[in-house]
Amino acid sequence: MFDFIQYKVSDVMVGNPVTVNASATVTEAQSLFQQHGFNGLPVVDAEGRLTGLVTKLDILRAFTLRPDAMIPRYEEIMQLPVSRIMISAPVSVTPETPLTRVLQRLVDMGVKSLPVVSDGQLVGVVAREDVLHALQKATSGT
Repeated sequence: MFDFIQYKVSDVMVGNPVTVNASATVTEAQSLFQQHGFNGLPVVDAEGRLTGLVTKLDILRAFTLRPDAMIPRYEEIMQLPVSRIMISAPVSVTPETPLTRVLQRLVDMGVKSLPVVSDGQLVGVVAREDVLHALQKATSGT
């Protein structure tokens, strides 16, 4: 277990993640979720800088009933740009962040993954599965 304390994000993150830009439609984001089995996607600008995060939960939130829209129109919502539903300025970590901190953030925030940013550029994603794998590796010695 001592080995786990020494792990950093760069030891387990997935590099070059699938991303979406803010002008992509909700339909396009949903298609990427289905294609890759993701729950969330980093939103980046043309230079690869992280500008947001869109999740399946964000899509569901767009369909919640409100007094001004009791019956949300599916097609209208699915054509919205991701920028209308995404989380702006999401919490991120760096490749040097200790995995112990990532584990705590994932638990405290109740999220499934965190974007990894270095020098303003999105460089990866670290997910619950990555942390669990590192825990297993640290305890089994494999």
